[in-house]
This record gives sequence, structure tokens and C-alpha cells, in this order.
Amino acid sequence: MINKMLPKQKPTDFAPVNQALLNVITPMGLEIKRNSLVIGENTGRVYGVVKFPQKVDMGWLSKITNIPSTVVSIGFKPVDNSALITAISKSIVHNRVTAEGAKDPLTRQRAEKAAEDGDRIMLQIDQNGETVGLMSISIMPIARDEKSFTKVTRRVDSVLGVMKCKGRALASLQKEGLQNISPTFPTVGKIENIIQRIVPMSTFVGGFPFASSGFNDGTGYYFAKDNSGGLIIVDTWKRGDDRTNSNMVIMGVAGVGKSTAVKHLALAEYMKGTKLIFIDPEQEYKELCENLNGDWINAGGDKRGLLNPLQIRPAPRDTDEAEPDNDTPLYVDEGYGMSDMALHIKNLEIFFKLYIPSLSDMKRAILKQAIIELYNNFNIDWDTDIKHLKNTDFPTFTDLHTLLEKKAKTQKDDEHKELALLFHDLALGSDQFLWNGHSTVETSSLCICLDTHSLQNTGDNIKRAQYFTLLSWCWEQMSKDRNERVLLICDEAYLMIDESVPQSLVFLRNVAKRARKYEAGLAIISHSVVDFLSPSIKQYGQALLDIPCYKILMGTDGKNLLETKELYSLTEAEEELLLSKKRGHALFVIGAKRLHVNFEIPEYKFDYFGKAGGR
Repeated sequence: MINKMLPKQKPTDFAPVNQALLNVITPMGLEIKRNSLVIGENTGRVYGVVKFPQKVDMGWLSKITNIPSTVVSIGFKPVDNSALITAISKSIVHNRVTAEGAKDPLTRQRAEKAAEDGDRIMLQIDQNGETVGLMSISIMPIARDEKSFTKVTRRVDSVLGVMKCKGRALASLQKEGLQNISPTFPTVGKIENIIQRIVPMSTFVGGFPFASSGFNDGTGYYFAKDNSGGLIIVDTWKRGDDRTNSNMVIMGVAGVGKSTAVKHLALAEYMKGTKLIFIDPEQEYKELCENLNGDWINAGGDKRGLLNPLQIRPAPRDTDEAEPDNDTPLYVDEGYGMSDMALHIKNLEIFFKLYIPSLSDMKRAILKQAIIELYNNFNIDWDTDIKHLKNTDFPTFTDLHTLLEKKAKTQKDDEHKELALLFHDLALGSDQFLWNGHSTVETSSLCICLDTHSLQNTGDNIKRAQYFTLLSWCWEQMSKDRNERVLLICDEAYLMIDESVPQSLVFLRNVAKRARKYEAGLAIISHSVVDFLSPSIKQYGQALLDIPCYKILMGTDGKNLLETKELYSLTEAEEELLLSKKRGHALFVIGAKRLHVNFEIPEYKFDYFGKAGGR
């Protein structure tokens, strides 16, 4: 920048040049071309807006100033109202004469519209005291490479076109355009003469150029910030329009900030009174649970974290009808007319398929008969009211193994003998620590962490069977009280998928569908959508990705990005956001609305998160 001195001033009248500041504002390199310019490592092009729409909405300027990767300059210079009124008056008379003499309907219509607009503006200026002025808008898209620069310039053209503005590249005036748009240089008369247009002050002020969109449900909690810095306030339990449930899906490769985002959301839900249940394979939520005085449960073999798969759990009611009278069995109109015991035996069939995938149909039928007989031995039948029984009233796998051995001796058949051998590990071997015994899990807090870290070194059949058992218990907690908000957070959800036995995934899909009826929500967290879209399980896995009204899609690439793009119909800009894999940034889908969000989390929350993951 050149200092200009008036004739009577001496060089000593000016402050000395600040070299440090000069170095900061001076670009590393500057190359001026006819239609563009190069500033350091960036390519730019200065546009001037030479036409504005006749009618504008509140905040219209913010749509121009918030275009990503652009620099925008807006100028406004008040002018003499009397001269303008005279010019408008003459224009009105001219347009009315044109309208009366025009034979072409289109010409007549345009002239009449121009005359009406002139009347309205003159009324605003003359009678309402409206101030008018010359407004100028310059836009400079910038990018590091040619491909990105082309995308940004197209985006600028698109936004201006949608707003019925007209942008003009300042050919052969890029240097003057850069000077005009720079905060370190005064306005350039040559550029102002090209782009200045007369507008009322209300049009300029009502444009709110520094406004950002944001999102606000009116209730809820701070979720994140949008790409313009606007606050996003979300109430995940709000219903209406395209938001029919409180389910979430969080996807992204390792290292993009999934754990931090999940802990941030979980803590916010906890502060709102929501009951949290974590299924935690990597011990990432243990410290958070302990800091909230929650119940941390080792679900990988600890005697205090044992869930008895043979314990029948009450089936939730899906109807809103009143409770039946005392003469009506409780299971009537529940679960399509099936009793709690009948429904639980269906769940046991899934458990045994997961635990012993090689079990033949004949052995499953014999095993089912033995289980029914076992329940009868414990005075439990199809009509028993399960709600009145305690944990110790149900049989264990020791009892089932004893019964199978007894039948093998009395009936002397190979099937019972083989079943007794298969279930020996459950009753007396290493797997007894997971499932053999009466249920010991007891919780009383609003934060429950089911830690499955110690399962990771076991076989796939052990993991999947235990996850199914945990999900069954979680569903009981979610469905037993319709007035209590419960959020089940399944981390590393791909561990629950078994292509050969999809029933576990079906169960999870059904939880996602039914949770809204019980004021509950399901959060699925995983690295890749590909895990859920294998052809053999796609009809169930895709539902888990489609059903949630809240989707947080973080950085990813490769095949996973292609599948995500196809599944959620991503735009080019949304695909670019995920491909950048910027830590803490995500595409947030709320019903049909999509936002680029940045998880800027308050420092105090990190004191609760702990050191595992999310750092």
C-alpha cells in the first residue's frame, strides 16, 4: 500500500511504517491475470454483483456472505433523496406511457410492473422518509487447486442465480477488484461505478449480511456449530413433521472424533434426565460412567454382571389400551397373543443359533422340548405371570445340563447325549462364567455401562450370543416405563452382525422400529456402512441406517464413501466434506434437513469424558 501525502504535509507528519504488520498483510506472491489472480498459493477471481432482485427476503445478504471459500465486500453510500425522487418520477411516467402504447402483452406487463415498483419506492422515500444509497457487492472465490476453484466459482454462480442476482467477472480489472475488496485499501472509483446500484436503506439493513443460519428447536441442548459459526440447538425427543423417532446413527473412520461427539451428546442427554445405557466393547465409556456416579458392569464374565439367558423377561405391550381386568391373562393382546414364555423361547432359539451355529433342526426341536419341560419343573408354564417371579425362580444351565444328561440315560438316544456334551461348557466349562447362574445385574442410576471388552478375545459365537443377551436385557429397560426417556448407545455395532445368523440384527432392527413407542432411542455407532449392507443382511442392516431421524456422518473414504453417497444421496459438497475427514466435522441430518456441523465442545465436558478414546 502506498502512502499518499498532501502538498503541504511533510514525511514526518506520518507515523513510521510498521514492518511487522506490513509483512502480515502482504501476500507471499501476487500475479494478476485478465480474468483471475494468484495470491500466494491460492487462485481467486473478483466478481461484481451488477443486478439485484426486485423483491428480497429478510436476511437475503447472508446467503451471499456465507458461501464457503469466498471473500465478500459490501459497501453502502447514502445519496441525495430529492434528485432520486425526480428521476424515479420521470421513470414512472415513461413506463406508464410505454404500457399504454405497447401492443406486445409482455412489453406492456413489464412496463406496468416497473411503474408499480417505482410508485412503491417513491412512497417509501417521499412519505416514509426512507434513506436510499448506492450499494456495491464484490465477491472473490478462492481455492488452492484448479478443481476446487472451479467448484467454488460454480457455487457462487449458482447462489447468485437462485437469488436472481447477476454476477459479472471483472475482466481486465482484477487488480482494481482486489484493491476494492481488500480491507487494507480504499474503495476504487472505477469498480464502484460498475457495480454500484441504488437501493433503499431497509433493503441493505434487512439483508443481515453477518447472520448465520444455525438451527434451533427452541428446546433441547447445544449440539454443535454450523460451518458459519451459528449455534445448533437440538431436542432429539421432539416429534413432528419428518422427525418421528429419537434414534441416531453415527458413522466415521477411526480418528475423526466419533467418541468425543458421542460422549458430548450422551452428557447433554444425561443433564436433561435421559437414562443412558452403553454397550462398550473398548472401555471408552467407563470413566464417563464413573464420573456420573453410574453403574459400570463387566458383562464379559464377572459374577456381578451375569445375565441368565434362561430367565424369562416380561414382554412389553405395544397397544395403548387399558390394562386388562383381573380375569384376563396378562399376555392377551401382548406380542400378537403369545405369552411371555412363548416369546422368550423364540429368543432362546436365536441365542442357541448364535452360540452353536451348527445345531441341526432335529437337535433344536429336542432342545426346545427339554427347555419347556425344564420350565414346567420350576412351576413355570404358558400362563405364568412372569412379573411376580424373582431372579432365583428361574432355571440355570446347570439345571438344563442335568436334565439333558438324565434324558440321555433314560432314553438312551444319541441326540440327548450329544446335546448334553454341547451344553457341558455352558454348565461346567469356561462359558459358565458368562451365562450359568441367576442374573446378578442390578442398576439404580441414570447411567449404565455394559463393558464387553473382555469378550474381544473370545470366539465370534460367544461375542454374538452375549451381545444378543445384553440387547434383550436393554430392551427390557427401554420398554418397561413409557414415561422414562432411555437412550441405548451401541458402540462398535458391527460386532453384533452375523451374516449366517441374521436374527440378532433383526432383533436390533425391531428395537429401532419400536423404541419410539416407549419414549426410547437407539444410537448405532460404527466405522463403516458397508458392514450393514452385505447382500445377505442388507434388508435388516439398511433399516438400521435408514430408520434413525438423526444421522451424524463423519469423515470416510473408499468403498464406504461410495456406499454412503448412494445410501443417503449425498451432494457433491457433502461428499467432499466426508472425504476431507476433518476431525470434529460432520454432516448432520435432522429429518430432511442437512447441516455441516463442527463439534466445538466446552472444556468442562472433557473433565467428564476420561482418557479412553475421544482425545
